[in-house]
Amino acid sequence: MTSVKNLPVKNALFLFFLLVYIISWGAIYLFAGPSGFPMTEDQTMLMGMAILLGPTLASLILTATISPRSGFRDLFSRLLKWRVRVHWYAVALLIAPLATGVILGLFSLFSSEFQPAILLSPDKFNLIVSGIIGGLIVGLFEELGWTGFAVPRFLKTQGILCTGVIIGVLWGAWHFPLFWEVNSFTASLPFILLVARLFSWLPPYRALMVWMYKNTESLFVTILMHTSLVATLIVMDPMVKGANLVFYILARAALLWAMVVVMFVRGRKKA
Repeated sequence: MTSVKNLPVKNALFLFFLLVYIISWGAIYLFAGPSGFPMTEDQTMLMGMAILLGPTLASLILTATISPRSGFRDLFSRLLKWRVRVHWYAVALLIAPLATGVILGLFSLFSSEFQPAILLSPDKFNLIVSGIIGGLIVGLFEELGWTGFAVPRFLKTQGILCTGVIIGVLWGAWHFPLFWEVNSFTASLPFILLVARLFSWLPPYRALMVWMYKNTESLFVTILMHTSLVATLIVMDPMVKGANLVFYILARAALLWAMVVVMFVRGRKKA
């Protein structure tokens, strides 16, 4: 039998994603109960914290099982690696707000509904603070798993784009309980909205995060990039629903995919 310490990469990745889903969705089930699905908006806020247990615990469990000393040493060295060129910090922090700002700017030309949440908030300071704090918590707990464990192992055999898309799709599907609504499977528009939320823009953003990590080898900077995304969603996303929300999500996805294409083409030229 293959020893745990010599576990093949593909088997380690399979176990990682299996544990992520079991722990995250299991935690949600324990909190919400069998009659708690789909969840209410208030439940979703709480369950959003429970779901974060999956990536972190799966990463720590497998690291401790496969290679406790070298594995944790490598994980923490990448987590504490902050000395990278300044332009990588700029890219990590600005991709999400710039993409969102461009789409909001374009859509606001046609409808006044597309206003950043910050403009409509009566307490702008607290909204910004909650966005940053929430982003740091989500970024840390998620990326200790996705980038701390999965991404480096995928990159051993796959390129940036393939790694980003595969993990991005799995990352999107992992969010399913949070975006499942009462009519998600009984009406066409809610179903389209569910699919758009899970699979239209998360894979390209993950591909950009993998590109960031590949160039910096810094888990710290990748966490900041995730933090920027969450903060942007909280602070800037407009209060729109229905078809307008679908159009907004798909437009943002298209712009992020365009960024991925530019990244991929530039990478091919350098190679």
